[in-house]
Amino acid sequence: MAISTQMLDSDDDGSLWNIEGFSDAEPDEQAILRALAKTARSNGIPPPPAKIDLVPPKDWVAGNLADFPPIAVGRYFIHGTHFDGKPPAGAMALKLDAGPAFGSGEHPSTAGCLTVLDQLARRHQFRNMLDMGCGSGILTIAMAKTWRVPLVACDIDDEAARVTAANAVRNGVGNLVRACFGPSYRTPDVAKARPYDLIVANILARPLRVMAGDLACALAPGGVTVLSGLLKRDARLVLNAHRDRGLTLVRTVLIGDWATIVMRK
Repeated sequence: MAISTQMLDSDDDGSLWNIEGFSDAEPDEQAILRALAKTARSNGIPPPPAKIDLVPPKDWVAGNLADFPPIAVGRYFIHGTHFDGKPPAGAMALKLDAGPAFGSGEHPSTAGCLTVLDQLARRHQFRNMLDMGCGSGILTIAMAKTWRVPLVACDIDDEAARVTAANAVRNGVGNLVRACFGPSYRTPDVAKARPYDLIVANILARPLRVMAGDLACALAPGGVTVLSGLLKRDARLVLNAHRDRGLTLVRTVLIGDWATIVMRK
């Protein structure tokens, strides 16, 4: 079982993606190839190539110390547990564990979400929130520390859900966060807490489009959603998928080649 996964765009038009997974034990190569073949058949495509490489042991703390220095986005100051300095005066510190699921906020899609949360905090008080695709929990923690109300965090990766729960405790908001493992808005812990007045979904363009209807059903009238994890070239398709479900555009934040879309029901 993979303890961490990631998807990487490998060409200019977004038609090819690399999926990488890290495991703490040697995986069953034949089982992986069988699963890939079955999934490919069900989607009418050829099986993709796959390979398994042995990764030398890595000091994740040292690696993240070098690769992910503390950063500031709006009111938020994101740092690893290895950081022993003082956050800037008035900043809201988000402390994350260094490890395979570590997320620093440096990626433009995460930075876009944090920028929007900072803007929303100036005018809105939310009471029931959802972080769909929580990853390391960086956005979950930002939401919990900003509005101080209970929220649900969900991820298709069970390790991400575990890390989010641990990071929430580390940041003093464990009592506010219910982290769960599941693939969609129909995940039981997600479904039973709806409707939400704020939904943040930092995933990928295709699942955002596929789940637009379920998101609209989970969002309360007048509720706000923040959609991210998509390239600028995919923004129109994601926007239209949610417009078709009755949502209206509030604004779009662009950072490099990445877009973050804010919409209201």
